[in-house]
Amino acid sequence: MSTAPSQDAPTWPAEFAARYRAAGHWRGETFTGMLRERAEAHGDRVAIIDPAPERRAWTYRELEERSARLAAGFRARGIAKGDRVVVQLPNVAEFAEVVFALFRIGALPVYALPAHRETEIAYFCSFAEAVAYVIPDRHAGFDHRVLASAVKAQAPTLRHVFVVGEPGEHTALSEVPCEAATGPEDGPEPHDLAFLQLSGGTTGVPKLIPRTHDDYIYSLRGSNEICGVDAATRNLVVLPAAHNFPMSSPGWLGTLYAGGTVVMCPRPDPATAFPLIERERVTLTGMVPPLALVWTDAAASARHDLSSLELVLVGGAKYSETAARRLEPALGCRLMQVFGMAEGLVNYTRLDDDHETVVTTQGRPISEDDEIRIVDDAGQEVPEGHFGHLLTRGPYTIRGYWRAPEHNRTAFTEDGFYRTGDIVRRTPSGHLVVEGRAKDQINRGGEKVAPEEVENIILAHPAVHDVSVVGVADPYLGERTLAYVILREGAGPLGALAVKRHVRERGVAAYKVPDLVEFVDAFPQTGIGKVSKKGLRTDAGPAAAVTPSAAIAPPAPGAPSAPAEQH
Repeated sequence: MSTAPSQDAPTWPAEFAARYRAAGHWRGETFTGMLRERAEAHGDRVAIIDPAPERRAWTYRELEERSARLAAGFRARGIAKGDRVVVQLPNVAEFAEVVFALFRIGALPVYALPAHRETEIAYFCSFAEAVAYVIPDRHAGFDHRVLASAVKAQAPTLRHVFVVGEPGEHTALSEVPCEAATGPEDGPEPHDLAFLQLSGGTTGVPKLIPRTHDDYIYSLRGSNEICGVDAATRNLVVLPAAHNFPMSSPGWLGTLYAGGTVVMCPRPDPATAFPLIERERVTLTGMVPPLALVWTDAAASARHDLSSLELVLVGGAKYSETAARRLEPALGCRLMQVFGMAEGLVNYTRLDDDHETVVTTQGRPISEDDEIRIVDDAGQEVPEGHFGHLLTRGPYTIRGYWRAPEHNRTAFTEDGFYRTGDIVRRTPSGHLVVEGRAKDQINRGGEKVAPEEVENIILAHPAVHDVSVVGVADPYLGERTLAYVILREGAGPLGALAVKRHVRERGVAAYKVPDLVEFVDAFPQTGIGKVSKKGLRTDAGPAAAVTPSAAIAPPAPGAPSAPAEQH
């Protein structure tokens, strides 16, 4: 596996890079060139709308000019090509201005989520040797300036803190721009790193994912073609703009690549988003399953005109079949499922897929050069149609994390396949069906329980709004199952025994019936709004001991055993 000249990030071997260029996947584009070309082609077209606190609309020409002036200001403060800058901004227009300014220099944005706090930010700044940190003054009631002061005391390389809003003891971002240079600039090459993203891992601090201009722009272009994104697209960004899904699938960067309009949404709730859909005539948005459930329920009583909405993408976590069937009738638009990862591979259902394929699968890869292996615990390929561990490599899947040689030896195979940690099977049409994460699989006394299967069954109960199933420690079984249930607003009383009876009556194996059921008002969430199963396990604590006879229930008469492929 060859590495980049800096040795920071493994890259594609020469023969693979040549193949991807020959196939037309990598076209020698950069984000700097992309924005410049869009500004020249249709400079007066609106690129970004920021509705809060007062509506601002920047054209492509304005975005290009603002990013050029900000890049000149960053350079004047010593930020140079290859420097890392941690960017922790909410969904505001300045997010795009900042990252395009850094792209222009060849400096690398390190994308942090708004929910990250001192432990994560201090790690990002120290590990990446960041020279600058970009923040809002306050967001969601939290003062990021205080956080920045604490982090700056811990990160010796951090020279600058730039603040959108009132700067306090730091520097206002509005004071940074200066006249842009008119001569040639030492900007990035297409094969250079464009930015560093955060891995979605749930253990320890996230790894940094190195993405190049060429590989990431290819994923944008492929996503746009699949989703029908063009200059008429008006994309509402409801998830944090720093996350891979709302950035590139097809995301706000994909929308800008197509010459469309990006509408930043300050909060994802229907009360905020639905009026924006009506006012800005939004055609496209993307969300995670918990948010999709909220929107689906809220649409029944919505007083706003959502008729402009043509396509909703749902991804970031497994979307249950039951919930997927409800979305299109509720929102009056098409559904597209997305399954992917910031490390690369992205799968979509297609606009011409039949309805059953859309609601029961998580799509097929963007590229004909996305290579897929589905293997068992020993690394041997499983029979077609059976569940196994997903491995992948391709023209936009990384070959290694940034400065993580030890981790790379286990996260990647010797021949460059990325071990995603997902359990999937492949249908005859090439679509993937996701069972879940390998680490989320529950081992109940030797029987493997896929949480998503049980969740899908419980979601079918008319009184249930959402559910999350986790494994909790048990002295006899090793693990047993705990179902956290959120009831629909106005639903009548529902007890734990009724939930278990509902699952049992669906004819599944007895060991899949939840051992425990708890009713909650909400789930702990990650920074992007996914359900945090790690948080749920922590909330559960050690499970109370049960007798072996109570824990290991005999199979119900006539109940089928586990499908053979669910190893």
